[in-house]
Amino acid sequence: MYLFAQSAGGQAPQGSLIGALIPFIIIFVIFYFLIIMPAKKKQKQHQAMISSIKGGERVVTAGGIYGTVLRVLDDRVEIEVDKGTKLQVAKGSISAVITPEKVSAK
Repeated sequence: MYLFAQSAGGQAPQGSLIGALIPFIIIFVIFYFLIIMPAKKKQKQHQAMISSIKGGERVVTAGGIYGTVLRVLDDRVEIEVDKGTKLQVAKGSISAVITPEKVSAK
C-alpha cells in the first residue's frame, strides 16, 4: 500500500514560471561575464591591432612566422621573412605586432 501526498483538488502544485527560470538566468549572467565579455574585448583589441598595421612593422603570424610588413592590402598583408623572401598572409592570421621593447626584453 502506497501513500501519496496530494493537494486539494487532486492536482499537483505548480510553481511560478519565473521561479523556474531564475537559475537559468543566473547561469547565463555568470557565463556572459566570465566568457562572452572577455572574448569580445579580446576580439576588439585584435581587430584594432590589425587595422593599425603599417609598413615597416615586425609581426608574428598565427603559424609562428616572423616578418616585416612591406605593404598592406585590402584583405592581406605582404611580409618579408628573409631577404628576397616575401609572403602574403591574411590579416586575420597576424597574431602580434612586435615592438622594439619586446625585442630588447629578450
